[in-house]
Amino acid sequence: MSDGAGPDRSRPPLVSLRNRRTVLLAVALLVLVACLVPPVATEARRYEFVEALQFCLLVVVVPALGVIGAPWRLLGLASRGAPVLDVDGCRVEAEGGRVVDRWARGRRHHPEVLRSAGFVALYLAGTIAWRIPPSVNALARHPWLVVVEAATLVAVGTGLWLELVESPPLTPRLPHPHRVALAAVSMWAIWVQAYLLGQSHASWYHAYAHHPGSGLSLSADQQLTTGMMWFISGCAFVPVVFWNLIRWLQSEEDLDDEMHRLARQERIRGRTIEGGASPP
Repeated sequence: MSDGAGPDRSRPPLVSLRNRRTVLLAVALLVLVACLVPPVATEARRYEFVEALQFCLLVVVVPALGVIGAPWRLLGLASRGAPVLDVDGCRVEAEGGRVVDRWARGRRHHPEVLRSAGFVALYLAGTIAWRIPPSVNALARHPWLVVVEAATLVAVGTGLWLELVESPPLTPRLPHPHRVALAAVSMWAIWVQAYLLGQSHASWYHAYAHHPGSGLSLSADQQLTTGMMWFISGCAFVPVVFWNLIRWLQSEEDLDDEMHRLARQERIRGRTIEGGASPP
């Protein structure tokens, strides 16, 4: 019993959220393995749209699910609970902790826009570097390069998503409007590449042979590639844009309400002093 206050329902939601994060992390690992083994790995060397699917899964889906899944505590890189001290009745974050705990404190205490922009620049460089014709042609001719591609894309994608969503104990260092801009730019980087490929009447990737009457035509393969890249990146980044936009608007409304409340308190206080009564 808790003095008639009813049962404590705070713990089950936390446990449920932790379980959901673990499920997302497991899905990320399964998607990563699926990208590196047949049939995806073999079909990606035959069709451009399957290679685009593999690319989007590695640079968008796996990092997003992995970051949201918050693997730091499972890997032993973060403490199970946030270390806090009770100082004069106030809970203060304690020093020390594991490497990700210290990193999280540094991100909260020193939010630097340039560092966030650096992660976005690395992400843009990775997405462009692995979609240019020499890289895609090399992947088609040398399948072992997909391991290098996966390591690069997952790394730069993880750096980006740490700036967009929470991954306890890590939190994004930028305010909501800046996160909206980062997510939009990251999505447009993939959309622009897909659009240029879809509008092209010539083959960008000569390692993929398109024979009339056999298999997919060049136009169909390119259109599927464009649609695949638009769909996957949109499903990942559009919710982030709208979620942060809504939170930004809500915080603006809360700030206005707080200012109005303080103004009302000041008016009441002024009338009380003029009436000769002691201020509350």
